[in-house]
Amino acid sequence: MSTPNPFNPYANIDFSKFDMSKFDVSKMLGDMKIPGFDMQAIMDAQRKNIEALTAANQATVQGMQAIAQRQAEIMSQAMNEVSTIAQQLSSAGNPQEMSAKQTEVARKAFEQALANMRELAEMVNKSNTDAFAIINKRVTESLQELKSLVGAK
Repeated sequence: MSTPNPFNPYANIDFSKFDMSKFDVSKMLGDMKIPGFDMQAIMDAQRKNIEALTAANQATVQGMQAIAQRQAEIMSQAMNEVSTIAQQLSSAGNPQEMSAKQTEVARKAFEQALANMRELAEMVNKSNTDAFAIINKRVTESLQELKSLVGAK
């Protein structure tokens, strides 16, 4: 360290030497006795909040994994269809038949793309709805807990 700083007592502390694994916030805050303030209830509420956020994040990750898996399936199907379409187009006998087949292929591809986008959008919506439901449930519970704490006074 450099020269001691008489104006800032924290400037002379080496915070890297603190073992934060031994720092217990609940004990520290629990030792502060504030009249009419239930520290354990606050700590329990925060624990439940973190659990709800964890559950919402897990639901979101599972939803995104399902979406990624479905996208891979769609891509695989599309690649298989490309080879089939290439064979069909190469078998066209005259320009009119080729044009008709190309038009039909384009129409089917467009319809399939719309169906796939709709399916993926529904999957995203479901994933978001599931995660939001977890958070919404916890917010409702939290408000009920707050009402009971305020009503108990």
